[in-house]
Amino acid sequence: MRIRLLDLDDDAVAEAVHRIGRAAYAVEAEIIGFDGIPALRESLAEMRVRELSWVGAVSEGTLAGFLAWEETGEGGVCVDRLCVDPGWFRRGVASALLGWLPDDRAVTVTTGAANGPAVALYERLGFARGDDFSPVPGLRMASFSRPGSGAP
Repeated sequence: MRIRLLDLDDDAVAEAVHRIGRAAYAVEAEIIGFDGIPALRESLAEMRVRELSWVGAVSEGTLAGFLAWEETGEGGVCVDRLCVDPGWFRRGVASALLGWLPDDRAVTVTTGAANGPAVALYERLGFARGDDFSPVPGLRMASFSRPGSGAP
């Protein structure tokens, strides 16, 4: 599996990312019992204009998953979305994508608090769980962070 930068100006790449995102978020919606995840309703055009950096995990020419993030003002990384094609679940794709992020940068991420597989992944990779919060009624989110290797 190879991790590479993704160019969402490429129609085929953008369409693959959009398809994988919707499929992955549909699974999460079922797990957490909440179908109002914004990315489930996001159009391809809306996704493409997001000010995010994107990388993908590619195996044998197939995009298996992707990671999108934004830079924080403190030099860290805030993961906006980490999605794996359901056909690639439990094959190390999400771990490989998160492992691509530099160790010297702080990383923050959120997921549905009831999303057991995602919670277990972040905990296994050494992320510390922060406070849970509810951005909208019926949805409880869990926050995670990993300090950069240069952090005190």
